[in-house]
Amino acid sequence: MTFFQKIQSYTEDKPIRRKVLGVFLVLVGFIALVTPLTPGAWLGIIGLELLGVRLLFIERVKDHATRVAKKMRRK
Repeated sequence: MTFFQKIQSYTEDKPIRRKVLGVFLVLVGFIALVTPLTPGAWLGIIGLELLGVRLLFIERVKDHATRVAKKMRRK
């Protein structure tokens, strides 16, 4: 079982924790976005993903990462 599969199974088995973590990350990401000198706004995107909001570019990023990983394995 890979790391991502472990995380996915954990968050699917415990939906309340997933929602709490998602809301927390969205709030922290928003605070990081509006305060200066804090590079943590990407936490909001992760929080939205945990809450079930699918972002359009996420699938493209996953596909690109998969292709890059396959190229790295070949070398």
